[in-house]
Amino acid sequence: MKDITKYQGIFPAFYACYDAEGGINPEAVRALTRWFIEKGVKGVYVGGSSGECIYQSKEERKVVLENVMAEAKGKLTVIAHVACNNTADSQELAAHAESLGVDAIASIPPIYFHLPPYAIAKYWNDISDAAPNTDFIIYNIPQLAGVALNVPLLKEMLKNPRCIGVKNSSMPTQDIQMWRDEGAIVFNGPDEQLISGLVMGAIGGIGGTYGAMPELYLKLYQCVKEGRLDTAVEIQNDCCRIIYKLCSGHGNMYAMIKEVLRKMGCPDCGSVRAPLAELVESDYPIADECVAMIQAAIAKYC
Repeated sequence: MKDITKYQGIFPAFYACYDAEGGINPEAVRALTRWFIEKGVKGVYVGGSSGECIYQSKEERKVVLENVMAEAKGKLTVIAHVACNNTADSQELAAHAESLGVDAIASIPPIYFHLPPYAIAKYWNDISDAAPNTDFIIYNIPQLAGVALNVPLLKEMLKNPRCIGVKNSSMPTQDIQMWRDEGAIVFNGPDEQLISGLVMGAIGGIGGTYGAMPELYLKLYQCVKEGRLDTAVEIQNDCCRIIYKLCSGHGNMYAMIKEVLRKMGCPDCGSVRAPLAELVESDYPIADECVAMIQAAIAKYC
């Protein structure tokens, strides 16, 4: 039986790290990886939505993963999202990820063209075949991908012994229960409902706001595991309020998170890549409010 303990816990979705000219900043990638190691999270999810993968070339995505692995190997569980919108590029990234020794690769379905389930399964299995010694995780995010995982498709994928589970970013927590009943491990995706996902049986969480406040999500996870649900609910509610504040500016949420991280002592990760919106002057007081909210919650619970 496959050891799944390395997937139990809190996994921040890794942020894109850019230099002043908008290129990948390898040193910032390494510094952010060290930051997460110091915070005590279980692992990182590299190259997904928070990593702005659809706005990066496959060469850039390789550089990011290489620098994450240079710091994380043996210290963090690393899940590398390798999907591109064609099979060949995805396979190239999958093989590259395996060569670096990642713990798992992951993939959304192909976007734009609405493919039938058998074509999606072939896409995923072809990607998995390019990394034959590495676990494979389905990334279900129908609100962005335009395609939703269902039970027949999951059953087909679980015929592949490397396919171990689902990063589930659909909103219904019922989906977590369904995927688990089929034998998959499940990561909760929506940060606003981590407690709900864990109660429904998620093995852990992968989230885009975890990096801004890892202490809070680690404490929430601990409280759920210890049966202290009243406290877990309080932490979740405070995390949600912080998320709403992070999303309340003109700039994209990830631009806001990177500014919050800078203010909290994390190395500079740059801004976001167009067409994502950068911060404007009126956003900086909002970032200050976010920092104050995060620090107050950490003082209260941690």
